Amino acid sequence: MTDPTLDSFRASIDNIDAALIHILAERFRITKAVGAFKAANALPASDPGREERQIERLRRLAVDAQLDPEFSEKFLRFIIEEVIRHHEQAAGK
Repeated sequence: MTDPTLDSFRASIDNIDAALIHILAERFRITKAVGAFKAANALPASDPGREERQIERLRRLAVDAQLDPEFSEKFLRFIIEEVIRHHEQAAGK
């Protein structure tokens, strides 16, 4: 036996999870293009200054959205590390 309220919550979570996957896929398509551009122009795979500015900006957004800024930073750092790995692969490192 299922609970309609719980089922409704879970359906919403499933929709949000699907949207997150699509958003991440789009983000990685764009960062892949950035990596190709950096490789073609002999630019470094990472930009620590921009990364730190982004983390600070997203921590502020997290606070405004009532999301734990520590969690949001960990999540963003994970994404940044993956993007840098892709950029390094594009540069042949």
